[in-house]
Amino acid sequence: MALSQEIREGLSLLVLLFTYLGLALGGLPGYRMNRAGVALVGASFLVLLGALDLQEAWQALDAKTLTFLFGVMVLNAHLGYAGFFGLAAEGMVRLAKTPFSLLLLLTLGSGLLSALFLNDTMAVLLTPLVLSLTRGLGLNPVPYLLALMAAVNTGSLMTPTGNPQNIVVASLSGIPYLGFVGALWPVALLGLLLQVVLLALLYPEVRSLKPLPPMPPLRYRLHRPLLAKGLWVALGLFLAFLLGYPMAQGALVAAGLLLFTRRLRSERYFLRVDWELLVMFAALFMVTEGVRRLGLVEYLLPLATTPLGLLLAASLLSLLVSNVPAVLLLAPLVHEPRDWLLLAGGSTLAGNLTLLASVANLIVAEGAGREGVRIGLGEHARLGLPLTLLTLGLLYGLV
Repeated sequence: MALSQEIREGLSLLVLLFTYLGLALGGLPGYRMNRAGVALVGASFLVLLGALDLQEAWQALDAKTLTFLFGVMVLNAHLGYAGFFGLAAEGMVRLAKTPFSLLLLLTLGSGLLSALFLNDTMAVLLTPLVLSLTRGLGLNPVPYLLALMAAVNTGSLMTPTGNPQNIVVASLSGIPYLGFVGALWPVALLGLLLQVVLLALLYPEVRSLKPLPPMPPLRYRLHRPLLAKGLWVALGLFLAFLLGYPMAQGALVAAGLLLFTRRLRSERYFLRVDWELLVMFAALFMVTEGVRRLGLVEYLLPLATTPLGLLLAASLLSLLVSNVPAVLLLAPLVHEPRDWLLLAGGSTLAGNLTLLASVANLIVAEGAGREGVRIGLGEHARLGLPLTLLTLGLLYGLV
């Protein structure tokens, strides 16, 4: 028995409700699904109910965004195997002479690395290094872990390659790489310096200028031939971005050059590609198309009639349904370059507000928890609340 149009639309709305609820919670209670699974199930049910057919679902995918994200992941995998991130962390450590300089260098260094490479990747790679370092030096790891959480979020704001939501904004808006960086790097840099000030106020021990004891060695493997190739490809990719070469094409070419090697099996690259994130992106494009076809985007229109309203909507929706879904929901309402930048900035900086507002936050907290270091919601909020409010003000004032 065929369902009436009204029943199908009602069931589709119910599917969307549970989909966005699952995205907000990181899964649905009682079901073993993460965000990628929730998004894919939601998309499949929308197809089942006829909110969109399979052809329309495929057409909803943004190939540029998915290709760009895949290429950056392959580059990150190559540099990770080469030992680049361990080498960079060791360089930061060697420059640090006091607890305060360690805080400053960790904040600026991890922020810059997140701007060049995906913030979640930096959270995964740097958390064990920060734990090992602070324990070896006899320092309280909590302020330095909080610095890492905030820095990978705030630092990732300044480039299109810094985080997944920036990749979406850059792909959909067509803002060139230099234009994106030129508008947002002052906000990111001031935000990083601001978090140093806030942490120094909250944790008096990190203000110490007492010389640190000898640094413990960091454990990582350095493969110089792989490192040289990875750095040359990365340099070529960023030069291509600066010269206006299409970012998705550049990322795909870079991935092909790195996979063309006798030193590493292709499987090892693919093991480090975050396929779950790619599946979630693809499914979210389909879900967002379902939202558009059901006319629900019109209900968001009052939220984004002004730049300030758009910024607040991006921030609040990012807290409610996570940043990438928020960007995709609001994207149909955005047309001006400044509004695209506010959308990217609001969805990124909102990740600092609570411990649960960013995947990078959770990666650091879970990594620390496995080593017996607990960072609670209240501990994080002492830094996150003022930092988010101040950086959102900077964003609105400077962009």
